[in-house]
Amino acid sequence: MEVKVLFDGYSELKDNIYRANCSCVLVKGPPNVIIDTLTAWDDEKILKALQAESVDCKDIEYVVCTHGHSDHIGCNHLFKNAKHIVGFSISHKDQYFTEPCFQAGEEYVISDKIKVIATPGHTMQDVTVILNSQNGIIAVTGDLFEKFEDLENEYLWKSAGSDSEELQIKNRNKILQIADFIVPGHGPMFKVPQRYKNS
Repeated sequence: MEVKVLFDGYSELKDNIYRANCSCVLVKGPPNVIIDTLTAWDDEKILKALQAESVDCKDIEYVVCTHGHSDHIGCNHLFKNAKHIVGFSISHKDQYFTEPCFQAGEEYVISDKIKVIATPGHTMQDVTVILNSQNGIIAVTGDLFEKFEDLENEYLWKSAGSDSEELQIKNRNKILQIADFIVPGHGPMFKVPQRYKNS
């Protein structure tokens, strides 16, 4: 399994305009998985990035979107062969699956190295993808974490919107204990500092 961050997310406020796009991750398996598919205006961007990795849209078996906001689901339509996991919703074409039950804390196991877990907070249906890579555990969290800097500055994740700050704090702490590396929603991947373990 190879984990490739195709795009680092970003967010910035400049001249009264907020600009943002999400981090996008490709997992080259099998199975092939794409996590968070940018905005609806990014088709060409994603297609070029996949081509550079010698991956075709039809080769993607799972699309996982950490939540349903428009900057994380925009190019889902490119992946017509894939099963789609958008927050707590799991579907393929017109079929919607009732298991696992994320609300009950159940995990969705894609493979022995890839699972999806519920991490509500930013929205009440946020999920995180846990990747057991050869370099350690990578958590692709979406907006549970905005960027590395929000470890020290909670305003960064709170100002990005939180449906439940209490749950978001709980799930942020959970991921900090599990992960060696985090791919946040709007910044580059970072190594979890040791001081956050068991804190």
